[in-house]
Amino acid sequence: MKKTVYLLAAVGFLSTGALITSCGPKAGAETEKVKPFDVSLLDSTHKPGDDFFEFVNSKWIKANPIPGDKSKWGAFYELDEQSQKATLTVLEDAGKNKDAEKGSNTQLLGAYYRSAMDTNLIEKEGINPLKGWLAAVDSFGNPQANARLLAKLTNSGFFGMYVDQDLKKSDTYTLYLGQGGIGLPDRDYYFRKDGKSEETRKKYKEYIQKIFELQGQTPADAAKNAATVYSIDEKLANAQMTLVEQRDPYAVYNPIATADWNKQNKNFDWALFFKLSGIPDNNPQVVVGQPKFFSALDGFLKTIPAADWKTYLRFHIVNDNAKYLSKNYAEARFDFYGKFMNGREKMEPRWKFVVDNTGYILRDIVGQEYVKLKFSENAKKRADDLVKNLRAALAKRIDALAWMSPETKKKAQEKLSKIITKIGYPDKWLDYKSLAMTDGHWWFNLQAGFANEQKRNLSKLGKTVDKTEWLMGPQEVNAYYNPTINEIVFPAAILQPPFFNEFADDAINYGGIGMVIGHELTHGFDDQGRQFDANGNLTDWWTPEDAVKYKALTKVFVDQYNAYFPLDSVHINGELTLGENIADLGGCTIAFEAFRMNNKNKDKIDGFTPDQRFFLSLAQIWRGHARPQALREQLFTDPHSPGKFRVNGVVTNMNEFYDAFGIKPGDKLYRAPDQRAKMW
Repeated sequence: MKKTVYLLAAVGFLSTGALITSCGPKAGAETEKVKPFDVSLLDSTHKPGDDFFEFVNSKWIKANPIPGDKSKWGAFYELDEQSQKATLTVLEDAGKNKDAEKGSNTQLLGAYYRSAMDTNLIEKEGINPLKGWLAAVDSFGNPQANARLLAKLTNSGFFGMYVDQDLKKSDTYTLYLGQGGIGLPDRDYYFRKDGKSEETRKKYKEYIQKIFELQGQTPADAAKNAATVYSIDEKLANAQMTLVEQRDPYAVYNPIATADWNKQNKNFDWALFFKLSGIPDNNPQVVVGQPKFFSALDGFLKTIPAADWKTYLRFHIVNDNAKYLSKNYAEARFDFYGKFMNGREKMEPRWKFVVDNTGYILRDIVGQEYVKLKFSENAKKRADDLVKNLRAALAKRIDALAWMSPETKKKAQEKLSKIITKIGYPDKWLDYKSLAMTDGHWWFNLQAGFANEQKRNLSKLGKTVDKTEWLMGPQEVNAYYNPTINEIVFPAAILQPPFFNEFADDAINYGGIGMVIGHELTHGFDDQGRQFDANGNLTDWWTPEDAVKYKALTKVFVDQYNAYFPLDSVHINGELTLGENIADLGGCTIAFEAFRMNNKNKDKIDGFTPDQRFFLSLAQIWRGHARPQALREQLFTDPHSPGKFRVNGVVTNMNEFYDAFGIKPGDKLYRAPDQRAKMW
């Protein structure tokens, strides 16, 4: 569980790179020279004014079916494939060097890779790596024993704990607690009444039963235990906040003195848990994300029999770790989460799974070489220039807003001026001096990595906030806005074609990475980001009148996106996706403004004007498609709209698009001027 940061896309690419030999990019590294935009892929069977996404992307989609081991495919995933292959080479080379100095980057990567690929040992051991945890479950039953057990589990349990900036004191770190403990993607999966949701719950119960059967239980006993697990899951889910409710930062910010928190809960020894987890005795407070959940949990620990809790924990410990175990457990988990929930046809090759898992526990080791291989100083400079131009465009837009008062404009400009920009890679890298990797079962190396990152996170308590820290590696294909730092971050991996091409014309880069930059900039002023001031503190700096006007403008976004049905029976949740939809339109609006202010090339290229190429580039970066199962899960849980609607939903509101492509009444994307969503 982590605080909200505003990602460009919820794709979670984790790994790529090579062994560290220096801290900066190689002078010769450069973006691969690829064609900025291939007009032969345009599909004339779709009119730009009827479906711009299909006009630009349908040929590409038909030529690029979703691989059997994927639930989605598109521009993000193509870049990730490149990263994975680079990382594999690095891991293979490290794996061959068994004489590397202990604790060196080569030794850590080599031991990690050898253990991960030792499938003979993994098959032989089966569930044995979990025996210690599963045996410890027998102690569950009183407040002290419960605290000892949960402190021992590094990646299992029924709540989350982490250290991050205090939302109202952004220069200090504080301790957070958040809801958890369920096996379905979100609490609402337990309560929807439609046929597909009922089938999902049935399949989940069958999967729970399968996990117990794999441990030697009879079908009858396994079915009984599955019912017990599901019952507790459902109770926990019923006590949880919805995803929409969690979008209110004030609702999830509930500080309480640690001493009062310890006294308030009678059935879990929080003081002991904190002590065993490494939290200092003098830690003054804890911020509780969802008080209702924790109040209910404390009651459940008393009213639900200890034997039932033990059954629940035995399932979730195995479920959380099944993908790292022998084939029978890994395949059982994949059959439910991979095939049924996301529509994947087969498991990904083992090397990809292994590569992906480096992204958290060995992130900066595998990230440092990536910037040398894939990111040039020229690319960084041009990206810096784009950011400066986008800032200027947003400043101009803020001054021209009719709905924002002079008082709020002044504070908005101050916030904009203080936004920190991070491009490419961090100035300093994480070190792994306290991490040990050995040849043996992969699960133990993973646990060492998880524990090391947890220790790194918890050690921040009592320290001054480090504003140079990155929340993802330079190898991740994503971008984000962090409201408590007031920063925008663009890792090197997204500064690649089709998002950014240092050899392309301005139209391509402003429509691509320019939109991404604008998207992250405007997150600082969307319905959530606007609640944080220039220094990253949660505070109301808008006049009441401006807030009312802003709220009125957001209704158009909610209504527009609620009307989109990517699946016949499921529409986009306009409230859940509100912030991202505002940022998509805002980002494109600001990018186009900056493009017009700075573009020097007025000539057509491949028969298209610069304005047209801007929008072609915008549509190109969101090319992609998803299996129905994965799309359904996205619609229920992801604050981002599907790619098609991140294109069509934006351009239908932009006057500049209408002018560029001659959109008229009668075209399917046409919206009357007074019906178009506006913000910036």
